[in-house]
Amino acid sequence: MKTILAIHTGGTISMSQNENGEVVPNNENPIAKEQIILKGQINLITDNLFNLPSPHITPQVMLTLKQRIMLAIDQGIDGVVITHGTDTLEETAYFLDLTLPNTIPVVLTGAMRSSNEVGSDGLYNFQNAISIAASTESYGKGVLVAMNDEIHTARFVTKTHTTNVDTFRTPTFGPIGLVTQHQAKYFQELIRTEVCDIDHVVEGVYLLKAYAGMDGTLFSALDNEKTRGLVIEGLGAGNVPPQTLAAIQRLLDLNIPIVLVSRCYNGVAQKIYDYTGGGIQLEKMGLILCQGLNGQKARIKLLVALSNHKTGTELRRFVSNAVS
Repeated sequence: MKTILAIHTGGTISMSQNENGEVVPNNENPIAKEQIILKGQINLITDNLFNLPSPHITPQVMLTLKQRIMLAIDQGIDGVVITHGTDTLEETAYFLDLTLPNTIPVVLTGAMRSSNEVGSDGLYNFQNAISIAASTESYGKGVLVAMNDEIHTARFVTKTHTTNVDTFRTPTFGPIGLVTQHQAKYFQELIRTEVCDIDHVVEGVYLLKAYAGMDGTLFSALDNEKTRGLVIEGLGAGNVPPQTLAAIQRLLDLNIPIVLVSRCYNGVAQKIYDYTGGGIQLEKMGLILCQGLNGQKARIKLLVALSNHKTGTELRRFVSNAVS
């Protein structure tokens, strides 16, 4: 019999709809009371670690989660399931993917409908996540996200719809597996993973999105001693309006690492265009092109790298690598 630790952090999966139709947190998590999941097959241990809506989740909360899981690994747990609000679920999942040893299955799940709404998906997703965490096929696949019968990697999954239960998708690559009859079935996997252990998280790592006509105003606001790093979601394959360049250069002159990704839903940032503000010029200026990650994931990766005291060539290699 597998022993699975269920860590509850809050979010819609733990909330209920009130008489006015508003979704609100509960004092007690209704999902955490469920002990019927695969009864007789799983020894389920419950830890109500947090009760936070996902916009309240911070990197420090993510670090606490990482430390709790490390304790469980040391105690011989077979797998971990984390229930989480969906707004920032992908960021927590990727943080854990980067910082946890790839030893036992760790699966995040959530819900798009609260516990007492018609068609509530929380308990179903929770059951699937436990099945995945208990499967021997789930070992060595990094941190996973289980939603709507699909299994996604933490590295590439993203929330694509505000309310639809089929909101979590993996652009370009698709899910790596499915859950059928409480069994995890895999069809592909990541090439490799890289662990970056940290014991604290730095502050001052920011994310800006490029737009038509953007100037240097927002970049200039980050020209201060508190700024440790910046991710830019560039236009297209990785380009920015020319009016931003002077302010970007000032940040580079302060030795602030700047990572460039694309704001596009599919594809990767590349050095294709050789015009003012194009990707070729940006790389020559010193920006780090990060391929395969969206802006919020690239920010998590840069934050983890800086928290691990990576600098220079080591930081550039770690952040730019699309397969870790």
